[in-house]
Amino acid sequence: MRSLYHFPLCPFSRKVRISLAEKGLSFDLIIENFWERRRAFAKLNPAMQVPVLLEAGGITVADSYAICEYLEDKYPEVSFLAATAEENAKIRRLISWFDNKFYNEVGRYLLNEKVVRYLTRVGEPCSEAIRAAKTNIIPHMEYIRFLTANYKWLTGERLTLADISAAAHLSVLDFLGEVPWDNYPDVKEWYAQIKSRPSFRPILADRVIGYVPPKHYADLDF
Repeated sequence: MRSLYHFPLCPFSRKVRISLAEKGLSFDLIIENFWERRRAFAKLNPAMQVPVLLEAGGITVADSYAICEYLEDKYPEVSFLAATAEENAKIRRLISWFDNKFYNEVGRYLLNEKVVRYLTRVGEPCSEAIRAAKTNIIPHMEYIRFLTANYKWLTGERLTLADISAAAHLSVLDFLGEVPWDNYPDVKEWYAQIKSRPSFRPILADRVIGYVPPKHYADLDF
């Protein structure tokens, strides 16, 4: 059976979970508290990061980008890339935008300060980091608004890995009540499209001890 080592509020894990579900691939979830740095987990991924995919045949694939590319190559029947190199360059650029720029400017601060510190009981949340994330999310929301102004999805008229990546990151912040949806109804409409897909429902059911998400978090109609 296929297994995925993940952490429920890890956006990279969520991206892979959505991709697997969209492709109709069954898998078991194994929660990995990556900060514990288990020796057994280090053998799977020396970087000590989730997600890590274990295929039934013994193949191990680490890193969300590598896993999603592997899934596209291995199971192409349902694809979230495009037919041309030019279109795929655009999709991959946006994946990088959310996995790197968005995460490092917004998600990493909120996840580390509001979740990891609480779970590890290491220090108090840094208010400056949280304020920076709240400020930094604004241009990203504006950018998503720009991308969806003329299209149903981020790169056109079909769902791609760019949408899956962006929604995975936003879903974690939404769980924490940190997305200013009221100021961005058009972005909210785009997110609602992917939020309502069957692949997203297990994500909306995730819970972490000590946290209660906003009431709208699991509401498909917000």
